[in-house]
Amino acid sequence: MEHFSKGNDLVSILLVEDDTLLNQQLTALLQAQGYIVTNESCGDRALKVIKNNTFDLVILDIELPKIDGLSLLHYIRNHNHTAVILLTAYAAEEHRIRGLKLGADDYISKPCNFTELSLRVEALLRRTLKQPATPLRNSMTYLELTLNRSEQTVSVATPSMNHLLTLTAVQFKLLWTLVNNHGALQSKVYLYQVVLEREFSPYDRSVDMHLSRLRKRLIEVGMPALRIQTVHGKGYLLK
Repeated sequence: MEHFSKGNDLVSILLVEDDTLLNQQLTALLQAQGYIVTNESCGDRALKVIKNNTFDLVILDIELPKIDGLSLLHYIRNHNHTAVILLTAYAAEEHRIRGLKLGADDYISKPCNFTELSLRVEALLRRTLKQPATPLRNSMTYLELTLNRSEQTVSVATPSMNHLLTLTAVQFKLLWTLVNNHGALQSKVYLYQVVLEREFSPYDRSVDMHLSRLRKRLIEVGMPALRIQTVHGKGYLLK
């Protein structure tokens, strides 16, 4: 099968799959078709690679250790427009629906049909690599919160007025991540890498302190106290 290329440049693919045998099989399949393949088996290592490299396509398993695939998809969609194919369990309809709602371009059920995967990869690359990049969004609204990325501000709407707060860079990044992923638990491992850009340590309370100060400021101007919830030992959830 002839692989898709972009002019004289080879297409780069990141494969994230924790099943060692499947990871090896898919890597060999894609490399045999001429793609440049980087593979990872753990979510936290994959996040580092995504932050420091540019790929034309990410093939992403949902069930990953440390940081799950949907959290990685959240990060990708919040920072770039890389094409993403999800690998999902055969009966995991809820995961497929959530992934598509979060911006996945396609999904393939496991166990994989290698011919189908090859054809879907080629079709998706033909479509996405011909499209001009669109700018990342600058603002986001969820319930009473409206965030402005360029100004690093959040507006909190109450029945009487809108309160505008200017946040620190860390506070804004933390709130943007929680709002962008509202309804989904954000693990401390994920927040340390995305917000603080360093490894998580169980003895480091930095995210807890930033979150506490952020929550206090928002509650003071009218955000419901239970909007940001702490899931002890795991992370935080914005509802």
